Amino acid sequence: MMQSWFSDAKLGIFIHYGIYAVDGIAESWSFYNGQVTYDEYMKQLDGFTASQYDPEAWADLFVRAGARYSVLTTKHHDGVALWDTQANDLSVVKKTPAARDLLTPWTEAIRSRGLKVGYYFSQLDWSHPDYATVRPARHREDADDQLNAYGYARRGKEDPARWEKFLRFHRAQLKELCTQFGKIDLLWFDGDWERDPEQFRMKELRDELHDMQPDVVLNSRMLGYGDYATPEQGQPVVAPNGPWEFCVTINDNWGYFKGDHNHKSVRQIVRICAECFGMGGNVLLDIGPHADGSLQPEQVDRLEGLGRWMHKHGEAIYGSRAGLPGGLFYGPSTLSADGKSLYLFFFDQPVDELVVRGVRGKVLWASIVGTGESLGHYRRGSADWNEVPGNLYIDFKDRQIDPDCTVIKLEFESPVETVLAAGRT
Repeated sequence: MMQSWFSDAKLGIFIHYGIYAVDGIAESWSFYNGQVTYDEYMKQLDGFTASQYDPEAWADLFVRAGARYSVLTTKHHDGVALWDTQANDLSVVKKTPAARDLLTPWTEAIRSRGLKVGYYFSQLDWSHPDYATVRPARHREDADDQLNAYGYARRGKEDPARWEKFLRFHRAQLKELCTQFGKIDLLWFDGDWERDPEQFRMKELRDELHDMQPDVVLNSRMLGYGDYATPEQGQPVVAPNGPWEFCVTINDNWGYFKGDHNHKSVRQIVRICAECFGMGGNVLLDIGPHADGSLQPEQVDRLEGLGRWMHKHGEAIYGSRAGLPGGLFYGPSTLSADGKSLYLFFFDQPVDELVVRGVRGKVLWASIVGTGESLGHYRRGSADWNEVPGNLYIDFKDRQIDPDCTVIKLEFESPVETVLAAGRT
């Protein structure tokens, strides 16, 4: 059930926080792929303290970053819950020195700042004894060595009754999330790929979730029953169909990963955001806290820098829609909700003028967003009888640019009309 707030929000902060930060290894995948043993991975429970956990400070930082929503990993594929689940005993409350529910204070902090609340939840659970008890139809006849034992039953050993037990556990945890923490704005699912939609009963699950949280937005990782697309790490070159969000890490890993200092620069992050906003999408930017709950300083710096740019150019971002088709302006662009304001994003110092092609309509005013400085503009290169409008030139010679990305606002007399035509031949 798509809600209008989602496409208007533009920026969310993703947080991968869990026991994997103790040793600084890959979340869940490190044991699944055999980089460490399962027992070695789970020994991290003993070192997870959350001693510096401060969700109030996190929430304040996210506001400064310009985010309008945030998503926290309530439970990753390792099965370790951040709340006091009663469905089993594998939680930071019962199994770690943190010994408390981490979800409630985070939820309250996010909500109190006016941000939308999102919960990440793994559909699969590689720790649950009843999870790897069936196979999807597409893998029914595969040899055992082709399928990971944490995810799939051994050939000929499927046990549908145990799978039913897992589904009851799965639904019990989701019921806790949907009934114990107030309104949830977004459920961000992951880990749907090891089963068929019929095995997870995804249509039924969607209906159950909407019964408990009528206004909740669901991401696409529900095997065809979600509300919006979630491309990951590889930035889309063309926009997915419908509402969408690009989820991406600040460095190379989702959670805190020891030795990963390959952080994107503020300018690189701004470019990613501008290009996604220009195609009508959101960005869900991920951070990975240390095991004690403190944030990586490099990631804090990136969020602060991004926030400077987001707040300065907010009118071109929040509530906007996709801008011009490719080739009409050599940079991203967005349109205001009424279509009368066109915002042009560019990253480098122009030599003299900026050019917009294929746009029809009278420009009333041109200015630099964030400073309000007016700019000269004129058309050239067409005739009244030609269906293709002349190029629109915007004077920018020797003007000051923003260090990360400059934005120009063109105010039109009527909604912008684009013309994609070859002209009279």
